[in-house]
Amino acid sequence: MGRLWERHILDSAQLARFEPRAGASWADIGSGAGLPGIVIACLVEGPVTMIEPRRLRAEFLHSVCESLALNARVVPMKAERAVGKYDVITARAVTRLGQVLKISAHLSTRNTVWALPKGRSAEPELAEVRTAWQGEFHVEQSVTDADSGIVVATGVKAKR
Repeated sequence: MGRLWERHILDSAQLARFEPRAGASWADIGSGAGLPGIVIACLVEGPVTMIEPRRLRAEFLHSVCESLALNARVVPMKAERAVGKYDVITARAVTRLGQVLKISAHLSTRNTVWALPKGRSAEPELAEVRTAWQGEFHVEQSVTDADSGIVVATGVKAKR
């Protein structure tokens, strides 16, 4: 249980510290089993949208949201087809950083905070995206693993 708590629950919960203001709207790309989406929805006041293309996982997430009466909804589709604008975008264990930005940039504004746990690949992945993406990017150390990083960004947009 200790490993589950630290590796998944606490690792997801630490993302709440990047909320720009109380009541901010969140989008979690590729929510899977609900990490970090469900955990974030338990911690913040604002609405959380979990974007999950796999039907059975989306149904599971919907059931959990209803059971816990969370201020959250599940969008059962690929991120590329989702609509809306969000104050915070998260994606944990979905794909490489550049691909996450590509499939979900349309969901952001210039003020959106991106909080993307990337583990030990945070710095190399960030170096890769700087050729195609611009914005204010930096890596924050994870509170659950001294060797892991979270890419935090604002003002993200593709370079022309």
